[in-house]
Amino acid sequence: MEICQFRWTSEKGWEAPTPSAANANLVLAFSDAPYFRSPDCYHDLRKLFPTAHIVGCSSSGSICNTTISDADIVVTAVTFNKGSVKLVSVGVTPGEDLEALATGVMKQFNAAEMRHAFVLSDGLSVNGSDLARGLNSIGVSVTGGLAGDGARFSSTWVMADAPAAQNMLAIIGFFGDINAKFGCVAGWHEFGAERLVTRSRGNVVFEIDYKPALTVYTKYLGELAKDLPSSGLRFPLSVRPTEFDEPVIRTLLAVDIEAQSLTFAGDVPQGGFCRLMKTDVDSLIDGSGMAAESAKLDGNANSSLCLIVSCVGRRLVMGQLTEEELDIVREHLGPSPTITGFYSYGELAPFSNVVGCRLHNQTMTLTTIEESTL
Repeated sequence: MEICQFRWTSEKGWEAPTPSAANANLVLAFSDAPYFRSPDCYHDLRKLFPTAHIVGCSSSGSICNTTISDADIVVTAVTFNKGSVKLVSVGVTPGEDLEALATGVMKQFNAAEMRHAFVLSDGLSVNGSDLARGLNSIGVSVTGGLAGDGARFSSTWVMADAPAAQNMLAIIGFFGDINAKFGCVAGWHEFGAERLVTRSRGNVVFEIDYKPALTVYTKYLGELAKDLPSSGLRFPLSVRPTEFDEPVIRTLLAVDIEAQSLTFAGDVPQGGFCRLMKTDVDSLIDGSGMAAESAKLDGNANSSLCLIVSCVGRRLVMGQLTEEELDIVREHLGPSPTITGFYSYGELAPFSNVVGCRLHNQTMTLTTIEESTL
């Protein structure tokens, strides 16, 4: 595996990739720059990489090794020697059955030969819980994330062998002599009383403990309520569909003042239980180290790839200290892996003790990939 990493900036344009990168199989691009959304960006990349699958998404911060940036485009070109990739992408219609859509897309891959799938999805029009159920349909390990849009929550974009577009789903299948591992840890803590979700529909919550959901939520936020929905990233919900389920974290995406409702990145089932969550910088950084340890590869390959999807809510809490969670990842993984990725509106990964992919929020999710040395 050969990896080349470079950037585009508005001041200097594209850095020059290494000549051998022209034969790359897979090119990943992450950015919060407006240029990423223009057709010219894709066409520039296609000229540089005529035979590669070119895939990426808008971000709430783009990752290049242990640094985070917003105004540039981070590109990572990967050339496989023993492995290969296949890309399938599809447009998502608002209101569409996402579980059925994702199931149909996954069936286009050969499950018996696929080693792993990495997913990039629109971050605002997609219910990640429905998406995850469909992604699990062929029994292959899946990780990935929902595209970001800074802290604006206006529009998210996915590039998949075409100019970036809204309402898109892209799935990269990895095949051949490839090893993949992953880790997913949050580092958030519940507080306050556990409450009953008394009225909800999918990922929209109307009532908590028989009171308007927005009223209950803003009571906890106090002065921060004026900055909703972005301030809600600091106070996600811990959600248990039943008292026997392991909780998942759900991030707030939107509020409806007229309906007094809250829209989250994934399902919050009616009749389920929820509690508010908070965190501190040390807990988030420790969680990132735990995720990295879970994703640490066992092989001795000279070159490997680490794909990070971390939640925008973590970045808002950590502020200028955010890069410390990337430093701890590098410390655990060592010098070999090339690190790239983005800050997201949702993360897709299995729990550590199960195979099936789930939607998470507020987590640090890592996927490490290397070619077999045997």
